Amino acid sequence: MGGPATFDAWVAERGAALLRTAYLLTGDVGRAEDAVQESLVRVYGRWERLVAKGNPEPYVRRTLYSACIDPHRRRDRGRSTWDVPEPAPAADHATPADARVVLRAALAQLTERQRAVLVLRFYEDLTEAQAAELLGCSVSTVKSQTRHALQRLRALAPQALAAFRPEQEVSP
Repeated sequence: MGGPATFDAWVAERGAALLRTAYLLTGDVGRAEDAVQESLVRVYGRWERLVAKGNPEPYVRRTLYSACIDPHRRRDRGRSTWDVPEPAPAADHATPADARVVLRAALAQLTERQRAVLVLRFYEDLTEAQAAELLGCSVSTVKSQTRHALQRLRALAPQALAAFRPEQEVSP
């Protein structure tokens, strides 16, 4: 049913998506690769039971999110996240590439929980309830973390956000 061959095939199919999500959560390619590897090692021993129950992806993703954001499980607790240099102020006519640089620097200044909530809600397109379940918190925590994260992004990078949503006017 679900042996090493199905595990290898599943990883080949879904591994890149897991790595992208881990990168968005950590902001560092090395840490993202480590988190994916750690979560796959944890899942491998349970693979046959997970496949027997149905789709293993929710369990794998929950393990991945824990490896990325749970400070009690991280080996590098003292290490700061996202070592991004301070960007030059964006010009009024920022290109999308400039906006991405500014937005990335702003994301680096969010807490890990705030980044996780934004990734789950807007990149993974999960509902508030699904994100809360994956993060092991309440729906109201997801709502408040989303609100705080978006407020902080609007303050840190208003021009960058306007470049992605040009129909909305940005106040100076």
